Amino acid sequence: MTLRFWKSGGRFEEVASYSRAKRIGPFVWVAGTTAIEPTGRIHAPGDVGAQTFYILSRIDDALKEVGAELRHVGRVRAYLTDLSQASAFAQAHGEVFKGIDPVLTAVQAGLTQPGLMVEIDVDAVIHDENGEISGF
Repeated sequence: MTLRFWKSGGRFEEVASYSRAKRIGPFVWVAGTTAIEPTGRIHAPGDVGAQTFYILSRIDDALKEVGAELRHVGRVRAYLTDLSQASAFAQAHGEVFKGIDPVLTAVQAGLTQPGLMVEIDVDAVIHDENGEISGF
């Protein structure tokens, strides 16, 4: 069975003993991801759409690090600081996941820094084009 994990170098990963992405067999989880750039600065403060695109790009990179792709994502959970701006989130999510159509939950939540508008985590199952999971 495949066991892989990836740490992005985030400041809390070592302190809190967690991975950005973890794969056990065909199952993959990507931790809650925000729009904090490697420099520590917030990407597009206050802009839900731009942050969503940025976060989903970071999630795509994390999936690739453990051998998965966006097409394997089955569930997306989004935490928005203001649900009245959910349409900007939905538009960005819709562009990235067009044709993949994962299940989606969005809730309103407080985030750790002013200017952060969105946090997203995903669950994925690695499968072939027909939806078959090798070894299962």
